[in-house]
Amino acid sequence: MAEIEVSRDGQIATVLLNRPERMNTISQSMLSTLSSALLDCDQDPEIRAIVIAGAGRAFCAGLDLQDAASDEGVSKGGFALAPKLELRDFPPNVLHHLDTPTICAINGGAAGFGLDLALCCDIRIAGQGAKLAAVFTKRGVVPESGGTWLLPRLIGWAKAAEIVFTGRTLGAEESLELGLVNQVVEDAVLLERARAIASEIADNAPLAVQAAKRMMRAGLSEGFDENVERVYLQVMPLLKSDDFREGFTAFLEKRKPKFEGR
Repeated sequence: MAEIEVSRDGQIATVLLNRPERMNTISQSMLSTLSSALLDCDQDPEIRAIVIAGAGRAFCAGLDLQDAASDEGVSKGGFALAPKLELRDFPPNVLHHLDTPTICAINGGAAGFGLDLALCCDIRIAGQGAKLAAVFTKRGVVPESGGTWLLPRLIGWAKAAEIVFTGRTLGAEESLELGLVNQVVEDAVLLERARAIASEIADNAPLAVQAAKRMMRAGLSEGFDENVERVYLQVMPLLKSDDFREGFTAFLEKRKPKFEGR
């Protein structure tokens, strides 16, 4: 079986981490495969939302430590410590720069690299049995894949510091209270709920959704005036799109719009 499986249902793609016997730990070879799968989905104009999930009883238990100890692993310059690593091709970096919205379905454990991978997604839905484990300092490392940048922005400096410095593991409900996940649902309906949100997104004008994501991302490092100016420049071409005309016409005609992404 492929370690990364991609399936498609209409305008929704599902990218599945498929090493259930290893709790979906990420091997060296999976890094490029996952990045390629995500980029392929992002470049497909027919795909309007991406769901990322894990097979079996865990979302992702982190990097594969057995693989890391091999001749090609982290101890020999593999994984994130490769001196010539192209970070733009590293899965968390790829996720951050995708224009297509991403929804993470967290079943079971999301630990280490798996936690950072989930945090890099736009929306996170957790099953009741989900556990978000920031165990980096317990392993002698730091959140190497975006966690140190993401956590303070998501929940504030003090709570992020507490979680990272202690290497704490959070249950689903505590993660919801902190704002780390959007919803908590029964494990049995987790993937169904994630795809339902993806479907809501896919019903909207894809050019506008993608532009909104780009503007939000830019706003993380811009001042208010700078971001408003950028958004204004983005709105101008959208007003000339077929989708804008369709949305406006559908509103006047009191019907559901049919967007084509043009």
